Amino acid sequence: MVTKKDIDDLTYLIMGCAIEVHKELGPGLLESVYHTCFVEELASKQLRYQSELEVPIVYKGKQLSANLRLDVLVEDLMVVELKAVEKIMPVHQAQLLTYLKLLEKPKGILINFNCTNIFKEGQKTMVNDLYTLLP
Repeated sequence: MVTKKDIDDLTYLIMGCAIEVHKELGPGLLESVYHTCFVEELASKQLRYQSELEVPIVYKGKQLSANLRLDVLVEDLMVVELKAVEKIMPVHQAQLLTYLKLLEKPKGILINFNCTNIFKEGQKTMVNDLYTLLP
């Protein structure tokens, strides 16, 4: 059974990967460049991930075909949404919460590479009820 500690440890590893990418590249590039380097960093740490994962939409009991794609799902637990924007906006946070809900995952990280200090200003961690129910 997965615990909060397991998920928090995974959060630490994922943030380490993001910090490494930011340290190497700095701000100012396209999101796609950061995405490519980020998944390379995850692979170098032997973390399992799915990139550009299609998120299923079920509306009134019917699964719909929609072009909704999650940036990265790590270890089938952690939703990671990558950005390269001036600042994290409420709509970005809402997007992450929606992915957590639709995929029934306990925790997610929103990472913005377009900043000076990724740890202080470039990330937002969010949890849902599934996380609060974990031991």
